Amino acid sequence: MKRRIVIKVGSNVLTRADGKLDVTRMSALVDQIAGLRRQDIEVILVSSGAVACGRRELTVDHSLDSVEQRQLFSAVGQVKLVGLYYDLFREFGIHVGQVLTMRENFEPGEQYRNQQACMTVMLENDVLPIVNENDTVSVTELMFTDNDELSGLIAKMMKADTLILLSNIDGIYDGHPDDPNSKIIPQVEPGSDLSQYIKAEKSAFGRGGMHSKYTTAQKVQQAGIRVIIANGEREDILTELIQHKEHVPHTEFIPCN
Repeated sequence: MKRRIVIKVGSNVLTRADGKLDVTRMSALVDQIAGLRRQDIEVILVSSGAVACGRRELTVDHSLDSVEQRQLFSAVGQVKLVGLYYDLFREFGIHVGQVLTMRENFEPGEQYRNQQACMTVMLENDVLPIVNENDTVSVTELMFTDNDELSGLIAKMMKADTLILLSNIDGIYDGHPDDPNSKIIPQVEPGSDLSQYIKAEKSAFGRGGMHSKYTTAQKVQQAGIRVIIANGEREDILTELIQHKEHVPHTEFIPCN
């Protein structure tokens, strides 16, 4: 039976310091995902970056509220983002399919089953699902906390073996990441409480932060799925995590039995 991995790529991984999309990094991640698939690993990609894409693509000369901005920039940016993924994956002969979802699709019932069936048939036909929140119709109170939460729900829905959360930090530290005395916490056993090390800070370009990754990792761990938090800016990070995990810094949540 094939291994199934959900990979979440955060906005801070996909954007440069100026907020523009980092196509070079996108290309490198696609290259690595293609390598995983050659190892007979099924991949579901949860990708942020649509809003950042749209914000750089479009200049608005009048004021918009936060919901209007998100709807407008995501509508414009999602097209560009998926178009880039399409072109990059096509170089490896990989077909991709877009899945835009909302929180209500994860409530028990017909919508849940339909989304699960859609993604299942994509995987069965060797199509790589690229998932993002449907920001064009989601309003604040119905939105996911961030794509960390979304990726966790996808991992549980699709019964993945592993969820990899790629951020711009190596993992969870036992102190402030900028403190040279701080060390990465390499493994988190079920029931461990790391809340004393987690600050509720949000990332520069996304809605999440380490707090949301920790919360998601705990829930997914309890569902019996391995979770890895790692730095998506590191060279060959996905390849290293699969083949030489001990050589690259990361935090791994050991799944409950």
